[in-house]
Amino acid sequence: MIEKNNTEKINDHLANERTFLAWITTSLGIMGFGFVVVKFSLFIQQITLMLNSKTSMDIEPEYSGVVGVSIVIIGSITVVLAYIKYRKVAKQIESENFTYGSYGIALMSACFLIIGLLLGWHLIDSL
Repeated sequence: MIEKNNTEKINDHLANERTFLAWITTSLGIMGFGFVVVKFSLFIQQITLMLNSKTSMDIEPEYSGVVGVSIVIIGSITVVLAYIKYRKVAKQIESENFTYGSYGIALMSACFLIIGLLLGWHLIDSL
């Protein structure tokens, strides 16, 4: 029979793993969104070239590509941060000394705030 303390640890480890997998899913969504931003920017440039009858084009600098690549990089960093947090929490569960830390969440929030502001600025600028 499994002791009550071991059952709680098992449940805690399973919850930690579910949280890790949720972060992985989130990071894949972030990277996918960044990929779409980059490809949509390239698609718009191609449509503009096809519809414009000028032989030489003065295309304004597009920031969507830079923002899209930045979003993909943030998604990749999310994977690394999620793994580090997963390992840290697993060790804390085993030592029964869990401490709450939100630096990764604060970092990701700040990154997405900056990306959101840049995308908003780009959209307003392109009107």
